[in-house]
Amino acid sequence: MNTTTSQSLFSRAQQSIPGGVNSPVRAFKSVGGTPLFITRAKGAYMYDADGNEYIDFINSWGPMILGHAHDEVVKAIQEKAALSTSFGAPTELEIEIAELIKTMAPNVDMIRMVNSGTEACMSAVRLARGYTGKNKIIKFEGCYHGHADCFLVKAGSGVATFNIQTVPGVTSGVANDTLTCAYNDIAAVEKLVADHKNEIAAIIIEPVAGNMGCILPDPGFLEALRSICTREKIVLIFDEVMTGFRLAPGGAQERLKIDADLVTYGKIIGAGMPVGAFAGKKEIMQHIAPVGNVYQAGTLSGNPLAMIAGYTLLSFLKNNPSVYDELEAKGKYLEEGLREVFSNKGIAYVINRLGTMISIHFSDHVVKDFNSAANADIATFNKFFHHMLDSGVYLPPSAFETWFISNAISYQDLDRTIQAASRF
Repeated sequence: MNTTTSQSLFSRAQQSIPGGVNSPVRAFKSVGGTPLFITRAKGAYMYDADGNEYIDFINSWGPMILGHAHDEVVKAIQEKAALSTSFGAPTELEIEIAELIKTMAPNVDMIRMVNSGTEACMSAVRLARGYTGKNKIIKFEGCYHGHADCFLVKAGSGVATFNIQTVPGVTSGVANDTLTCAYNDIAAVEKLVADHKNEIAAIIIEPVAGNMGCILPDPGFLEALRSICTREKIVLIFDEVMTGFRLAPGGAQERLKIDADLVTYGKIIGAGMPVGAFAGKKEIMQHIAPVGNVYQAGTLSGNPLAMIAGYTLLSFLKNNPSVYDELEAKGKYLEEGLREVFSNKGIAYVINRLGTMISIHFSDHVVKDFNSAANADIATFNKFFHHMLDSGVYLPPSAFETWFISNAISYQDLDRTIQAASRF
């Protein structure tokens, strides 16, 4: 496969951009090799600067649930852009998408638009602190909630990919207010809550983790968290940047039948454009300025291009619920095909999947938290990544990231993916 143009672009990028990339995982540092520079994408496929075609299992890290450049979304953006790209003032469209999200997501009374998943999670934690009058939060090792200071304590995803254990610039005070424990370890949560009685404002969690590979919650784990938070007057925050509107129309709350107090969303509500949101119960949300005293603002919050893109995508998902059945079937088909391949090869492996979030861990033990994910055979994953890339299948360039399936992918594409894996 010829990638000389990408190699040249990467060399050029490193002269002007730190590491040659604007988000660390893109640098391929974990898996080795030179990152590919993408020029366009349509449906289930991406195309690099050398003209190579790839079946895409990143889908812009989740939001391209219908595939790239969906015709209705593209048309809506083009029409809205002709009216201006930003106003810095309210629009009716912001109301319409908020009302739409309320009809889809359970337990959401009010929603505030922001510009990224990081900003959404950061703001949700600030709101929880302002609402409760308490300072500490609990997060889970390997869960990644963006790059705000408090979330970089034992974070997953990019931090894990680069084996960064302590992030310079995060103060000891911030670290002291961030309590961590292992995912799926409810006894550890109970101990932290007991040791810090009446000090914990929020527990934030990816209800299905996607930043240490795909990690599912153990039966009863999220229910126990809900019970603890209710009992101790702690705000339960679901980070649904990955799971929102993907696992079900109402996200993980609907699929797993657990109500959070606050929920955060990311780029899927902008159909891949830079946008995020935090939402939840009116009792809590009314503490945000200008109604309350917890300050949060953003000039581009509710940007009309992001809002029309998200409104168009979410409307399509709401009006075509069969999409979720189709996605589930495709996820199951891929999982079963990969299981057959690796079982026949005799390679130790674990496949975790829920809906269209799926990942392979080359391991002989159950993968249920960050430690078990980190103890898998990362070197084998890296070889597998490059084998699949050379076969025209673009996987996330890290063992600590979930794959995402779009509904644009065909069963022929899935068969090609399974056949490529069989040649590993």
